[in-house]
Amino acid sequence: MAVNLKAPDAASLLAIDGVELGLTHAGIRKVARPDLMLMRLAAGAVTAGVFTQNSFAAAPVQVCREVLAGGGAVRALVVNAGNANCGTGAAGMQAARRSCEAVALLLGLQAKEVLPFSTGVILEPLPVEKLVAALPACVSSLSPSNWGAAAEAIMTTDTVAKAFSRAVEIAGTRVKITGIAKGVGMLAPNMATMLTFIATDASVARAALQAMVREVADVSFNRVTVDGDTSTNDSFILTATATAKNPEIAVGTSQYAALRDAIAEVAIHLAQSIARDGEGATKFITIEAVGARDEAEALRVARGIAHSPLVKTAFFASDPNLGRLLMAIGNAGVQAMDTSKVNLWLGNVRVIENGGRAASYLEEDGARVMKPAEIVVKVDLGRGTAATTVWTCDYSYDYVKINAEYRT
Repeated sequence: MAVNLKAPDAASLLAIDGVELGLTHAGIRKVARPDLMLMRLAAGAVTAGVFTQNSFAAAPVQVCREVLAGGGAVRALVVNAGNANCGTGAAGMQAARRSCEAVALLLGLQAKEVLPFSTGVILEPLPVEKLVAALPACVSSLSPSNWGAAAEAIMTTDTVAKAFSRAVEIAGTRVKITGIAKGVGMLAPNMATMLTFIATDASVARAALQAMVREVADVSFNRVTVDGDTSTNDSFILTATATAKNPEIAVGTSQYAALRDAIAEVAIHLAQSIARDGEGATKFITIEAVGARDEAEALRVARGIAHSPLVKTAFFASDPNLGRLLMAIGNAGVQAMDTSKVNLWLGNVRVIENGGRAASYLEEDGARVMKPAEIVVKVDLGRGTAATTVWTCDYSYDYVKINAEYRT
């Protein structure tokens, strides 16, 4: 059960001119629900992306990198759930390329204009013939209003679809942004999330869009973790269709900053949704690290807390085990930390003061603030002015059960 997260209202999701989405059940995953999604982009659209830093990058990730490095137009995306097409060698690369070729044939495109994406079980051959056979049904269902259904089609162990829209005025032009994401486990993205697709109708220069996707990833998907494991298939794709007819946005302009911030709002919503829907999650946890010398140092501390299984199980139990929090901060790799300057709060309760248990702290206060479904942890290192925020979830019994039964 996701933590304070409901399925998006399809009517609230803004159609993006120049983007159509289609979906169907190809039989790739065991559950009889849509598991194949196709996105068609209008001519003139610009696409940028960032991908996993896992050395075992899946075959579709490798193909996407090649296509985007070529600098050509991207006119379609094809996404399957249920099979990651990772660790599949030359056959996996052939399957990824075959899916691009099949999409291109149906849409009158070239294979190099198609990006493939896969998510699901690793080390299993992709049943590409099932995918190819189902593509005509995806094409026949293409519609600009299918964002909500598309979010469901890319799910694996997600319990709730993840989608969000935002509209903003830039230089007198109304610009729309809509995004979908999936991901609830094997998630500590060192760049993005498992799969995220965001589109805007703004006109953006290619170089500006690539800079933007990296900056947005850093403040959103690079700040969320479920279990500390980076997937082999992580992909974050940002597309601008240029249908809003605003003057083309370049790096360094006020319009660039306005659009980036609006896209970041969508991305942060999706990133938080991922943590809220973490496998077996019962708590959504916001970790604020402040008083660091630089942001990288703050991030190490926040992630150190968020990644600790001992801390995460304590949150599940609503057990204010201060030793686990202290341990996680000390293990973060901060050089020459003066522990006498460290302070920590659970909600509004100061639990660590100047490196030791706060004199005013009562165990019942700690237990009280750890019971709600949403918890804020704030640690002040007392070393500088840099700060950052990370979002995570707890570890429950169900996290083990879900992952133990993942392939059954």
